[in-house]
Amino acid sequence: MRSALNIPKSTDILDHIHSLPQPAQDEAQTAIRAIERAAMVEQEPQPGLEELISYLERRGMRMGLCTRNFDAPVSHLLQTFLPSATFSPIITRAFRPPKPDPAGILHIAQAWELEDGADSVIMVGDSMDDMVAGYKAGAATVLIRSEDNDGLEGHEYTGVAIERLDELVGVLEEGFVEREGRV
Repeated sequence: MRSALNIPKSTDILDHIHSLPQPAQDEAQTAIRAIERAAMVEQEPQPGLEELISYLERRGMRMGLCTRNFDAPVSHLLQTFLPSATFSPIITRAFRPPKPDPAGILHIAQAWELEDGADSVIMVGDSMDDMVAGYKAGAATVLIRSEDNDGLEGHEYTGVAIERLDELVGVLEEGFVEREGRV
């Protein structure tokens, strides 16, 4: 995506797009959507996704989604891999401001009418944006480890790190405790 927009890694893609004048902004959005549409055809669920969702549903836990993707890849993921799961609300790129701003997670907490803000929410993700948004919203954070996020496990905003989504079942069953040293 960065190469399609000719921007460095240090520049936020969505901030860059929104800073462009028209019609360059629309052209950049179109280019990014084309990349995401192509990628969604190859999309595979995270290992352990179905097991985790089944566990959460059996316990009546609410699930929301907060992503920087646009709606088509999100719909594809849910319809293809989790057709019976209910996620509400679903926060996509159209919601401003996007992650790493905590506004999307706080919006989910508000939609659920949580009295403690996002203190009883768990943000599960695989990027620094996810950990920052969760932490700043007051949510607990769970990092899904990958080659792309090496080094985030020890970050002050990461509460728990797992390899597979179904590992979260054990974490929840044992009583969710974030790692020592998390700020």
